[in-house]
Amino acid sequence: MSIRVAVVGATGRLGSAATALLERTEGYEVVARLDSTSSPEDMLGAPEAPSDVVLDVSLPQVSPGVVEFAITHGRNVVVGTSGWSAERLAGLRTLLARHPERGAIVVPNFALGSALGTAFAAAASRFFDAIEIIEAHGPGKIDSPSGTAVRTAELIQAARGELGPVQAPHVDQRARGQQVGSVPIHSLRLPGISAKQDVVLGGEGETLTITHSVLGPAAYSSGILLAVRKGVDQLGLAVGLDALIDLGITTP
Repeated sequence: MSIRVAVVGATGRLGSAATALLERTEGYEVVARLDSTSSPEDMLGAPEAPSDVVLDVSLPQVSPGVVEFAITHGRNVVVGTSGWSAERLAGLRTLLARHPERGAIVVPNFALGSALGTAFAAAASRFFDAIEIIEAHGPGKIDSPSGTAVRTAELIQAARGELGPVQAPHVDQRARGQQVGSVPIHSLRLPGISAKQDVVLGGEGETLTITHSVLGPAAYSSGILLAVRKGVDQLGLAVGLDALIDLGITTP
C-alpha cells in the first residue's frame, strides 16, 4: 500500500522536485498539492484518499502554522522548511507533548552528504578551538544563516560540552558573521550557487575544512523518501537525517 502524502509548498523549487519524486517512486502517492492559495484543510486529503503524512516545504513564516494544523488535525509532518530555530523546536516539542500520538521530523537538509558533513564537523570540533562556518545559496534563499548552518553550529556547541565556546575574535564587528552557539556563520547569497557549506576548523599550524556542495535537486531525493517513510510512524520530535539513520558516528 502506498504512503499518501500532502505536499505543502508544492509549487516552490524544492516542493516541485519533491512532488515529482514522490509521484514517480513506487510506494508513494501525492494526494494533495498545496500552494499559497490553498486552504489548510487541503492537506488532509480527500475522504476517499486521506493523507498519511504532510511534507512541509513552504516558507519560514508559514511553516509553524502548517505544522500546528497538521498535528492538531491528526497528521504527522515532515518539515523541510528553514527557520526552525531552537526556540521554535522547543514550541514544537510542547505541542507534540499535548498530542503524544503524533510526530514530526524536522530536516534542515535532505542531502545525505549534508548530514554526514555536519556529523563529521561535530566530531572534529572537540579537537579544534577555532571554528567558523561559511554557507552559500542562491539569491532566492530567504533566511540566513541557513537552517543547515544553524544545526551544524548547535551540534558543534553540544559536542564541545565542557570545552566551552570556540575561539572567535572580534565578533563585535558586523563583518565577523552571526554567532550561533559561539560559532561565527557567514552567509553568501549569489546567483550560480545551489547550496554549499564549509566548516573551517583551525588549529596550530593547520586547518581542516569540511565541505558539502549540492549540485542539483537529485541530492535531496534519498533523504526526502527516507524522511517521508519514517514520518508516517514517527512519535515525538526528530531533528535531522542523522536522527533517522545510523551514521556510525556519535553526535549530540
